[in-house]
Formats: sequence, C-alpha cells, structure tokens
Amino acid sequence: MYTETAVFDLLLPGDSQSLKQKRSYVRPIIAMLKKYEVSVAEVGFHDLHGRALIGVAVVAGEPAQARAVVDTCENQVAGRPEIELLSVKRRLYGDDD
Repeated sequence: MYTETAVFDLLLPGDSQSLKQKRSYVRPIIAMLKKYEVSVAEVGFHDLHGRALIGVAVVAGEPAQARAVVDTCENQVAGRPEIELLSVKRRLYGDDD
C-alpha cells in the first residue's frame, strides 16, 4: 500500500479581500479535486484572505497509481486561470515508512 500527499500553495486573486470571497475560490477547487477520489482539505493560511494551502492525499496499491492521481490533481489546480499555484510539496509513503 502506498500513500502520496501533496500540499498546494495558492495565491488567490486580488479581489479576495474577505474570508467569504476566499471561500468562493477555495470551495470549487476542493469540490473539483474530490472528483478524483482523494482526501482533500484546506490545511493552512486560514486567516489570510489572499492565500490558501490545500492538502491532498491518495491511497493506492502501486506507487505509480498514487503518483498519477496526484499528478492529475496538480495539473487541474495549475490549470485554473483565476489562481496562481506558487508551490507544490509532495511525498510518497510506502510500507517501509
């Protein structure tokens, strides 16, 4: 069994001046990622209006499967024109970890 995690550091548009506006950007991203059958949540920068950290985790039988799902999630987030993906931190965990 393998688990891969990723944390996406997002820069939100300048009109994200309140937590309500921030949610209007973060919620659709989280909903879109859930379609890939991953666990996903906002995991940081809760009090910053213009930034968000979104964490994703997937469990698979093979490391290539886990990588492929997280690759897809990363590409989907990076392809969203309204936000800027600043960085991605990924880690693969296996039976030996």
